[in-house]
Amino acid sequence: MTTNYNDVRHNLISMLEELDKRLTTITQNVRHADEDVEQDFEEQATQNENNEVQDYLGNSARIEIAAIKQAIARIDRGDYDVCQTCGERINSERLKAVPYSLQCIKCASLVEKY
Repeated sequence: MTTNYNDVRHNLISMLEELDKRLTTITQNVRHADEDVEQDFEEQATQNENNEVQDYLGNSARIEIAAIKQAIARIDRGDYDVCQTCGERINSERLKAVPYSLQCIKCASLVEKY
């Protein structure tokens, strides 16, 4: 039985567009990090901390973008709901919760334990 995932694909594309916008904003903020460094040590520490947070957010967005693109490709190939580890079907509730899941809950739980 093949499930039609057009709505899911549309939602993933919307998520992708939103993440692209967010990443653009983060990238612009990071570019401003090249501005003059504050003279005050506490201000320098705050700037460094902000830069680290921006860097983390940018990396997280890039990882999520890659996962969403993979999910869209799996929909297009027809294996969206197939666990990449065991080959079993991924529960529809899991896909609703995490639409770019690569694994069924059983396989994902095994990875988290180790």
